[in-house]
Amino acid sequence: MAGESTAKPDTSITEHLHELVLSSSDVEDFLSELAQVSARNLSEPGDEILCAITLLRPRKAATTVASSPGADGLGQLEHEFSHTPSMSASLGRETVHVRDVSGDVHWADYSAAVLAEGVRSVLALPFELEGETKAALLLYSSRPNRFAGRVLKFAEEFVKQTSLALRLAVRFAHYSETAANLRATLESRTQIDMAVGIIMAQNRCSQQEAFEILRTASSTRNSKLHDVATAVVNSLGQGPAKTHYDG
Repeated sequence: MAGESTAKPDTSITEHLHELVLSSSDVEDFLSELAQVSARNLSEPGDEILCAITLLRPRKAATTVASSPGADGLGQLEHEFSHTPSMSASLGRETVHVRDVSGDVHWADYSAAVLAEGVRSVLALPFELEGETKAALLLYSSRPNRFAGRVLKFAEEFVKQTSLALRLAVRFAHYSETAANLRATLESRTQIDMAVGIIMAQNRCSQQEAFEILRTASSTRNSKLHDVATAVVNSLGQGPAKTHYDG
């Protein structure tokens, strides 16, 4: 709404995002909703703002989500150039404001690309996250100098207010992925231990000898140890082994 661009973000937005953290299936789901919330709260009647969010996490592929199909193409440009406002905002943890891309020389190639999409001004704002995880909110407008003055202050306040929810979403995603990795490790270990037991019974050999037989088969077949173990277990016709894990 027009009045919202000059006021502090409503605390109900934060409450909504905190609820969303708990209900989202993954961090991308949360980011997608955050991009849409950003677009709704930063746009004005007859003057739509397109939003995208970039997320950089250690040992993870860069994630980019957008508020709409129209914004998605703009967000994907972040992966086509090494020098972009969002990258500078994320890594430098500072606001980057391109008032009019048509006369911009600092981001020349990037500016030419977004100008071709009908964009005249871009604003990139860093979220306040933890450790090496970085993210930025990207705002696009068809009007030059759209994000000046009080609009800029409002956008910065909006990002500051929503950063906590994003920090929680990233943290929960990390815990969820850690639990999934642990589950996969335990399941793999179970298959291997069961296969070793089967080989011990069939060959009347020690645990070490059985494991060496399994490892030799893995090397000979050029297959993963877990896959060979699974084949041994399945050969009994009792179905796949199940791991009891309450994580």
